[in-house]
Amino acid sequence: MAIPGRREPVVVEPVVVERGAGAGGELVLRRAHGGHYEIISNGVFLMDTRNGESERLLVRAAAAGLAAPARVLIGGLGVGFSLAEALRLPQVAEVTVVEREPAVIAWHGPGGPLAPFSRDALSDPRVRAVRADLVGWLASAGGDGGFDVVCLDIDNGPEWTVTPGNARLYGRDGLRALAGLLTARGVLAVWSAGAAPAFEDLLRERFAHVEALPVPVPRGEPDMVYLARARAPLP
Repeated sequence: MAIPGRREPVVVEPVVVERGAGAGGELVLRRAHGGHYEIISNGVFLMDTRNGESERLLVRAAAAGLAAPARVLIGGLGVGFSLAEALRLPQVAEVTVVEREPAVIAWHGPGGPLAPFSRDALSDPRVRAVRADLVGWLASAGGDGGFDVVCLDIDNGPEWTVTPGNARLYGRDGLRALAGLLTARGVLAVWSAGAAPAFEDLLRERFAHVEALPVPVPRGEPDMVYLARARAPLP
């Protein structure tokens, strides 16, 4: 009930921009207050365009100290923060982004609603967009190696996967496949919406040097960025 003399806050509900069947079920793009966008998969919130600091750090920290030319693989296009950050780094010569949802790729295309957030990255000649499920891509064409940075951001974290099949990426076999993509100086970076201690232990089994970088968020526990190097960095 409204209180006389008090202005009640106006609640602006997100507006559905597009709804359709995706590779993993229903996929929804919503426009929220302030011109921001949200991606919802099967009713589960995945990401939005409000911040993106941890998604940018995912790439920036992984590529820090690498000399040019560096080849980058990004698993998951999302709202484009990681891809845009990769293209800002002077040492990055080539970026391959693997995204299974055709709609997400289309939203980043010319004139698409998410193109401003990725800075029209799909039009950059350094970018190759691959429409594929990362698990299947790794099992077939993905195992060619030669990437200096591999960034994984296709789930809400190792312990909160979008689809059950993605869980294998964060186990021993998945980490073995991801490690096989890296050059001798390569770095694997994995985004998580919270700490994942069991996953960190698996990283330490496979890689010589592992870092866990917390990134504060407005509410809840910090996002985490895990960095794993095939061998310990030189002093």
